[in-house]
Amino acid sequence: MTADKQDSATPHYDALCAAFRQIHHFEHLRALGDWDQATMMPSGGSQGRGEAMAELALHIHGLKTAPSLVDGLAAAGEETLTPEQAANLREMRYHTLQATALPGALVQQKTALTYACEHAWRQQRKDNDWQGFRPNLEKVIALVREEAQILGEVQQLSPYDALLNKFEPGCQTAALDKVFGELRTWLPDMIQQVQARQQSWQAVAIPHSSARAQQALNLDVMQLLGFDFNQGRLDTSSHPFSGGVPGDVRITTRYDEADFATSLYSTIHEVGHARYEQGLPIDWRGQPVGLARSMAIHESQSLFFEMQLARSPAMIALLTEKINHHLGSQLTQESLTHLVQRVTPGLIRVDADEVTYPCHIMLRYEVEKGLIDHSLEVADLPEFWDNQMQSLLGLSTKGDYRNGCMQDIHWPVGELGYFPSYSLGAMYAAQFKASMVETLGDIDSLIAGGNIGRLMNWLEQNIWSQGSRLTTDELVTKVTGEVLNPIHFRRHLEQRYLA
Repeated sequence: MTADKQDSATPHYDALCAAFRQIHHFEHLRALGDWDQATMMPSGGSQGRGEAMAELALHIHGLKTAPSLVDGLAAAGEETLTPEQAANLREMRYHTLQATALPGALVQQKTALTYACEHAWRQQRKDNDWQGFRPNLEKVIALVREEAQILGEVQQLSPYDALLNKFEPGCQTAALDKVFGELRTWLPDMIQQVQARQQSWQAVAIPHSSARAQQALNLDVMQLLGFDFNQGRLDTSSHPFSGGVPGDVRITTRYDEADFATSLYSTIHEVGHARYEQGLPIDWRGQPVGLARSMAIHESQSLFFEMQLARSPAMIALLTEKINHHLGSQLTQESLTHLVQRVTPGLIRVDADEVTYPCHIMLRYEVEKGLIDHSLEVADLPEFWDNQMQSLLGLSTKGDYRNGCMQDIHWPVGELGYFPSYSLGAMYAAQFKASMVETLGDIDSLIAGGNIGRLMNWLEQNIWSQGSRLTTDELVTKVTGEVLNPIHFRRHLEQRYLA
């Protein structure tokens, strides 16, 4: 032991920090492996990459479950810690519990299986090949059920609540049932009302544009939104995502030459994730307390960028200028408004407008609950999906598996419990916006005045720089004066679409 360690008043806590810093370094490499698989890796590398990533996952799991680390958590709890150190220890315990509950063999098996399932899914979805995808997904769901059962027993939670807790600590089915149940009481009527108000809107002729021109547009908008290209990059993948780690953030988009808006707005969404990661506290980097608070808070940032910000009148005006410059088009601000604010029920979640989007999440939430409690089997998915889509949005997906139950990447990679974070994030985004307006004034006026930086500074000071120092409820209460209150989401939609 070094002299510094001997003189430290918190030797056990210091040792834990060193251990978690090492884990962070391996997580960095794992994140880059995930990014490379989705963007650069040739298809022939799939099997070898899957085996390598499974081995890496097993190694990280071993580090997280080392007896010295588990013993150190108890010992550090007896030391006198600062509030920040105490928060870090709390997060260490949370992450350690998530790992120690699961046997290493299960972690390794799930990693290898989900890599294979995801790789096959990419082509199977293109081919609408449900029969080929189904047995792969059944194997994944079997392992996720096993994982959920183990995590639930250890944490004294129901299996599905244990999965929710992985992404949104403290979130439980009872609360979500209440939130989504209330949404169902008013959202369908609002969809009908908004569509009736928009009946007079003319169809917008979307300019055809090359992927290269769209990429130039995206890069320009990323710069406008403050993305730090010294700490990140933009690439292409079949499913847009944000990956990497703080200091090395990798975001992706996809291009459709007949629809520039899909790429533009997915990029803006991912920039919201990236700005959050790039704004996390550098002093806490490599420690659990320096990570994003939760996936719902993460989604609140991406949705704030994509929905609250990029669909506001002042930002639409800025984007219209940039679109016309890069694509050589002659769009008007009104045309872009009609394009990005039109409410139309559709099959694809990632392309959904912000009014119908929660319907897609409620469907997936019901599917996930059913898959985990065995009231729904993988074989039942197409019919259940079709029935729910017809009930929620009046659309059928019968025989259209590609645009139905095969459309998302989350289940092939074994991430059940994540989807509710999207709608919770939309609610948090609306609540944060209401608080921001109280502090800074009208957002459109700030944007029109060239003061986007003030909006970014508010987010950085109130949310990004906090990392995981506070719990979700503590963070939201500190920023807005109350815990999650869905009324802000409803008011936001009413003001934008029905006022």
